Amino acid sequence: MEQIIDDSTIEACQRGDSDAFRLLFEAYKDRVYSIALCFFDGNEATAKDVTQDVFVKLFISISQFQNRSEFSTWLYRLVTNTCLDRRRASRRLLSFGNSREIEIPDQRRSVEEKYIQRELEASVRKVIAGMKPRLRITVLLKYFEDLSYEEIAVVLGCSKGTVASRLNRAHQILARKLSHHV
Repeated sequence: MEQIIDDSTIEACQRGDSDAFRLLFEAYKDRVYSIALCFFDGNEATAKDVTQDVFVKLFISISQFQNRSEFSTWLYRLVTNTCLDRRRASRRLLSFGNSREIEIPDQRRSVEEKYIQRELEASVRKVIAGMKPRLRITVLLKYFEDLSYEEIAVVLGCSKGTVASRLNRAHQILARKLSHHV
């Protein structure tokens, strides 16, 4: 369960308090890793590297956080930029994945229904993998991190309209490429 990080913890980190930074790390490490893991198609080594990079950058730049937005929003922006920087540096096509299973709660599903659900999930991941990184990260922040349009706009440094447009394009791509599943 994620710990609550308050302003006093952030201020202590800004003063160089290593115990406060450890609390911050413990509170957000899984979330940072999860975003990186999803962004890099389940590549655990890259996700670990990105997570480490994010916390090194955070340690170096936490003094720049000025409480104008939520700390988590500022951190998501740092994670997003680190993922995009890593992608640009590697110059390779990224794919999207999610190691977590999305399960339908009804335990009475038949084997056939479970198979169909897994196939659909794989198809969705494959379509998202083919999206441009800016669409992919917008989908990730909206549907996997459950951020609002406003929060995504802050994280990505764009307007809410741009977020809506990117999600609309992603939805159109998903609808077009998954129409055979209906």
